[in-house]
Amino acid sequence: MVVAGLSTVVEWYDFTLYLYFSTVLARVFFGAGPQSMTETLGGFAVAYLMRPVGALVFGHFGDRLGRRITMLGSMALMTAAMLATAMLPTYAQIGPLAGVLLIALRCLMSFSVGGEYTGVVAYLLEGAKDSRRGLITSCASAASEIGALLAAGAAVLAIWAVPEDALISWGWRLPFLFGAALAGLVLVTRATLQETPEFLRQRDAGTVPEKPIQHSLTRHRGAIARGFAISALGSITYYVGITYVPAFLDATGTMPEIRALSISLLAALTVIFVTPLIGLASDRFGRRPILMTLAVAGILLPPGMFVVMAGGGAATWVGAVVLAALGGAVSAVGAVATAEQFPGEGRLSGLALGATTATAIFGGLAPLVAHLLVTNSGWAPAPGAMIACVALCVISVFWHMPETAPACARR
Repeated sequence: MVVAGLSTVVEWYDFTLYLYFSTVLARVFFGAGPQSMTETLGGFAVAYLMRPVGALVFGHFGDRLGRRITMLGSMALMTAAMLATAMLPTYAQIGPLAGVLLIALRCLMSFSVGGEYTGVVAYLLEGAKDSRRGLITSCASAASEIGALLAAGAAVLAIWAVPEDALISWGWRLPFLFGAALAGLVLVTRATLQETPEFLRQRDAGTVPEKPIQHSLTRHRGAIARGFAISALGSITYYVGITYVPAFLDATGTMPEIRALSISLLAALTVIFVTPLIGLASDRFGRRPILMTLAVAGILLPPGMFVVMAGGGAATWVGAVVLAALGGAVSAVGAVATAEQFPGEGRLSGLALGATTATAIFGGLAPLVAHLLVTNSGWAPAPGAMIACVALCVISVFWHMPETAPACARR
């Protein structure tokens, strides 16, 4: 379980580096034109659509052959994609083709992440005690944020330490090479993983589904819808309320690039601190009450926090911390709540159909939509209004969903 959690650190370092490094990648791969940032975020959105496809493919094999093989395959693919990204030619060398190649590799990485996160969540859930499922599974969210923290730190270090000309020429490659080396190391250690007790039970009992996707679609449509709703709120609070913030501050002229990335470091630390607390709370009070509380907070807080951040000064840091705490809390309880919607049979496929599909829509597309709204309208609360709208739409789902925390469900 420790190896699985640590592996997520590398996965999310590799994946979120693109967003935290987006202002640099825009200049390196899409030129210095006014549309370069829009093209960069658009590439992220296009690539993110491959995430549910990867989740379905890896989920099929994970439900048929075991969680371990899925986690090995996804990490191997991610290692190769990260190394290839570090070797890419730039816009100055081959023109627009550079951006096309970058997006193609992002699609490959997104495909691998689709199988990676659902595999890790299932692995942690199925290896945890019933009374500590929330805490243990929330470690996937905490570990992912440690990876995001490393990504933000690497981006800040590269921008601060390498002169502008050198950064555009070759310095941008260093964070990607570091990520590829970490991924290769984790791939070797991940080979020591054992299969989960839940999958071994299915295999011994002969209940492993032959067609996991069909199994989930025919027997667990309600669970798929609930997983979609949970992940929709988790995705938009994370990708708009946390990872988009540096680009928001840059677009509104609130902060220069390196200071905006420094806020990302504080946001990552906030998420790491909040995540286990919310995991524990969900074990004590249940998933449903925590999700209801967070949905109400998602309606009330984000629009005002984006206004606060756009005002500059110390209030910018306060707004970023509040949004990070909200996004981290939803991700913490969402990890266990989505996985618990399904029985062990077909769990990865069910997560792919519900949670991962929502992430592709509300995670991949949301930063681009938020950026277009801010730059075209100049309305600072627009990203926060997006979060509030999603929270308002899903709160009724949370109100009617059954409790899945084992101890709380028996009360």
